[in-house]
Parts: sequence; C-alpha cells; structure tokens
Amino acid sequence: MINNFTSLHRFKIGKLRETNFLVWIIGLLASVIWVAPFIWMVSTSLKPADEVMTLHIQWIPSTFTLESYRKVFEFPVIRWGLNSLLVASLATFFGVFLGAMAGYAFARLKFPGNRALFTLILVSLMIPAELSATPLFIAFLKIGLVDNYLSLILPSVANVYSVYIFRQFFKGIPNEIEEAAIIDGASHLQIFFRIALPMAKSAAIASTVILFTANWNLYLWPLLVTFKEEMKTLPIGISEFSSISGSHAQLTSFGPGMAAATLLSIPSLMIFLVLQRYFVEGVTNSGIKG
Repeated sequence: MINNFTSLHRFKIGKLRETNFLVWIIGLLASVIWVAPFIWMVSTSLKPADEVMTLHIQWIPSTFTLESYRKVFEFPVIRWGLNSLLVASLATFFGVFLGAMAGYAFARLKFPGNRALFTLILVSLMIPAELSATPLFIAFLKIGLVDNYLSLILPSVANVYSVYIFRQFFKGIPNEIEEAAIIDGASHLQIFFRIALPMAKSAAIASTVILFTANWNLYLWPLLVTFKEEMKTLPIGISEFSSISGSHAQLTSFGPGMAAATLLSIPSLMIFLVLQRYFVEGVTNSGIKG
C-alpha cells in the first residue's frame, strides 16, 4: 500500500515537472519571438546605411553609428516627446483617479442600476475607437477645442480598464473594514480617500502601466486634432519617418525609421520594467485573469 502510494506520488511529481518544463519551453520561445523584432529594430538603428539593406541577416552591426539618430533629431523630436509625456502623464493621472472613484462606487455603493450600468460600460469595450473618433472629432471641432493639450487629454480621461481594475480590487476588501469606519462616523468619501485608495496601490500601478502605455502610443486621435507641428505628439511625428510614405522618409535606408521607433518604445518599456512586479501583483489581485 505504502509502495503504491509512493510510486503514485513520484509519478505525479514527474508529470508536474514535465508540464513545468513544457510551459518553460513555450514561454522561452514566445519571449524570443517577442524580443527578436525589438533587437532587430535597435540593431538596424545603429547600422550605417550600406549595412541596412543587405541580403544577409546581420544582428550585430560591424560598425556602430548614431547617424540615423542624428537625422531624426534634425526634426523637433524633443518637442514631440515633451508633448507626449505631458499628455500621457495627465491623461493617466486623471484616468487612474477617476477610475478609482468609479470603481469604488460600483464595488461598494448600492444604487439602482449598478450592475446594468457597469455591464453597459464593459460592453463599450466592444466599440472600436475608430467608430467613435469621427463624431467626437466633429464635436470638438464645433466647440473649437482642437490643436491644444485639452483636446488631446480629455478623450483619454475616462477609461474602462481603470474602472474595471479598481472595481475588482475594491470588491475584495472585507466588509468589516468599511462597517467599522461607518460606525466611527466616516462618510463614503472619507472611506474612499483614507482607507480604500491607500490600500489600492497594486491596482493603481497596474492601471498606470496600462493607461500610460496606451496614452503614450495613441495615434488616431492626436492625428485628427493636431494641425500645428509644435502640437504633434511623438507617435505622430515618428510616423513621418516611415520608409514607405513618411514625408521625412529616408528612402535609401530604414535606419532613421528604426531609430525613431526605438525612441518611441523606450518610455513604455522603462515604466513597465520598473513597475513590473507591482503590475503583475495588481493584475492578479484585480482578478483580470479570471
């Protein structure tokens, strides 16, 4: 009996190890597939023009040069980057804050139509951004709210993902904590600012990573509402270096285009790498996986 149990136990451990090894291999292959284009982009941005369009794959440049970056910085890239940083930071801040308030209301307050309204908000995720861009642009155009920072920030402030993450997190807070605060005379607004919001650090970080990345890389809306060169965001300016259709395209080399794309990707990668541990924790605690 004991020997059979031991054999079964070893068999299960062996199967578990095989499964873990298979998952590890699949994860490694997925990582390579994801990282390879990024490495190629950075490598191409550092190559001289005569090494970019070659028949042989060359991952490491034989000669490193910053000529592609020099060509990119001949244009107002710094201004575009500052515009993107300002817009993405403010849109993310207000998106996280308002998302936290809405998420708390849906999770902890009882009012008629709570579930129906939250379901309706989730259903709005099925509506493509391209579908709402045209009527939104017409509305902004009629009230004269274009070609400024306000027009770039306002449409991104209300974000469904932020509301969902905070709502799932706040639903996990024990009722006893809220009940004790109410007995002490605290209002829902005081409970939110003094208890719920300080506890939602992981949810706030997860929302920040998602919203900042989305706002930083936003392309369609800034393309519609910006007309002046100095109001362009970095994705709009960088698109001009497309080797196919961009007005600043270097048709003899993909180098400047790759250099511009590398500059665009750095902030999103940095914020994710710095907040990676907290991001995973926030996603797990908020129940996004389930």
